Amino acid sequence: MGLAALLGGSGVIHMVRPRTYEWLVPPELGSARAWVAATGVAEIGTAALLSAPATRRAGGWAAAGLLLAFVPAHLHTFRVIPKRPLPLAVAAVRLPLQVPLVTAALRVARGR
Repeated sequence: MGLAALLGGSGVIHMVRPRTYEWLVPPELGSARAWVAATGVAEIGTAALLSAPATRRAGGWAAAGLLLAFVPAHLHTFRVIPKRPLPLAVAAVRLPLQVPLVTAALRVARGR
């Protein structure tokens, strides 16, 4: 249920405060606003799938895919953040945090 809350909360923030995430979208992908809105909808939808027992496993697969799809944004962070210790440390910690999140999503997807 924690993964659903995390994705759902993040999805709501994507919709309510899109500027929070727009800078994370690599310019090569096009409209940052469109990507932020689409990922917000995807996160909310994935959270809904994770919340219902009948769709929980599908939600696990969706969450794993979604979290992996965010890796380019995490890598892009290193191109755009100020090259100062604190922002670099936050970016450096954030990227490997995807591993336990994807692992948790796969555990749900596999019914464990």
